[in-house]
Amino acid sequence: MTHQAPPSAPLFGTDPGRQVAQLREALRLVERIAGRRRAPQEHLLDEAARLSAAYDAALPVTQRRFEALASETSLWAAAGVEALLAAGEAAPPRAAAARLAERLDSALSEMAAILL
Repeated sequence: MTHQAPPSAPLFGTDPGRQVAQLREALRLVERIAGRRRAPQEHLLDEAARLSAAYDAALPVTQRRFEALASETSLWAAAGVEALLAAGEAAPPRAAAARLAERLDSALSEMAAILL
């Protein structure tokens, strides 16, 4: 006999645009630790609105997939940022920060691809 968890209830107040914006802020912080400066990307300015609208129009299964990836990404990104900050500013771990930035950027692209 297999056991399956009951379907999760939608998160109250799920705002995919806000979730992505917060992860983008984390990405900017990690890129600064890695010694990178990203030029402003104007095409990302309306990303939050587009993602929120796409989320609202998406099927529930697509919404759950997005929520799962957003939650997972938020957890490991927060752990990664904490580790980088704990390492101290005297010798910032630039290589680790660069790898985290690459993975976070990739996850953000995956999140957008789910909805758009």
